Amino acid sequence: MSASLEAARALLAEHPVVDGHNDLPWALREQVRYDLDRRDIAGDQTGHLHTDIPRLRAGGVGAQFWSVYVRTDYTGDQAVSATLEQIDVVRLLAARYPGDLRLAYTADDMEAARAEGRIASLMGAEGGHSINNSLATLRALYELGVRYLTLTHNDNIAWADSATDEPRAHGLTAFGREVVREMNRLGMLVDLSHVSADTMRDALDTSVAPVVFSHSSARAVCDHPRNVPDDVLERLPANGGIAMATFVPKFILPEAVDWTLRADENMRAHGFHHLDTTAEGMAVHRAFEAGHPRPLATAATVADHLDHMREVAGVDHIGIGGDFDGTAFTPADLADVSGYPNLVAELLDRKWSTADLAKLTWQNAVRTLRGAEDVARAVQAERGPSVATIDQLDG
Repeated sequence: MSASLEAARALLAEHPVVDGHNDLPWALREQVRYDLDRRDIAGDQTGHLHTDIPRLRAGGVGAQFWSVYVRTDYTGDQAVSATLEQIDVVRLLAARYPGDLRLAYTADDMEAARAEGRIASLMGAEGGHSINNSLATLRALYELGVRYLTLTHNDNIAWADSATDEPRAHGLTAFGREVVREMNRLGMLVDLSHVSADTMRDALDTSVAPVVFSHSSARAVCDHPRNVPDDVLERLPANGGIAMATFVPKFILPEAVDWTLRADENMRAHGFHHLDTTAEGMAVHRAFEAGHPRPLATAATVADHLDHMREVAGVDHIGIGGDFDGTAFTPADLADVSGYPNLVAELLDRKWSTADLAKLTWQNAVRTLRGAEDVARAVQAERGPSVATIDQLDG
């Protein structure tokens, strides 16, 4: 073991990783329809999943935002029901593995889990389609433990534009701004990964609480619309929020962007959704990769983004959101959730201080959630729940 890797493991024992985004719940839905006996994450699930408890422990993970994502072709009540099923499996996992996982709803819960040696398990809903244009549904998700809502996924919704769709609202509609205000009142973090740059700016104009980018990197380093432009990163200190760098190669390595477009087209040509990570879908991916070698990202690629994000936003406003089990491909030395020490070792080699790395891995994310909680208490003293509808506000 290199000296840097040994130092990284020691640092993570004191300041574990808060990861902003992991799609294990969706992988369990797709692979085994939530049959946890068939994917018992108490043991090694290499070959099936990026995530299991032994590898979370090896990776120094102290808190995980589990994504309760559902695809955007799930609409209306179907999207809501599927989101509830995703929430249910997170709760089932915490109940099944109580010695390792603890449900967390607050920053204090995160700290308590760390003190107990358990992994704080939080939830984030990925895409505003999950609330079906209903602020009451938003509140219900909060009551069930959801602590961030990513405003869109890959497609526009009625009240917000996605980064990877054609502009329609050119940011947030009036109802979209009301969603942000209601999230502020609840203490639910506004997640701006996946949204268009205009939506990012509108949300920052509207939110009085810290925002989060749960899994996005720097657009100046890799010009992909899923990443964060510098003018938005520059606004995070005033907002108090955090941008959590993702590991997805097509978002961080310029050479991987075109390759991934061709790989996605190949998936669709074979009748698969391009995000399919089932065994059958991955077999199609691997066959394509065999004939078309994939450009490989590494921990150094992610570190390049973090260097830039630290320079623009400041060290108090960055974090890590790997997107494990939500991507077919991962960097060579960040293959699964055991890989975080490799990234920390790379940053140590780049002369990041222990104090700065503690902010990156643990402190910034805890502070951001606590900031949202503080704002919520103040807002709740001023106003009650919004009963506005999309028809009233957007016509």
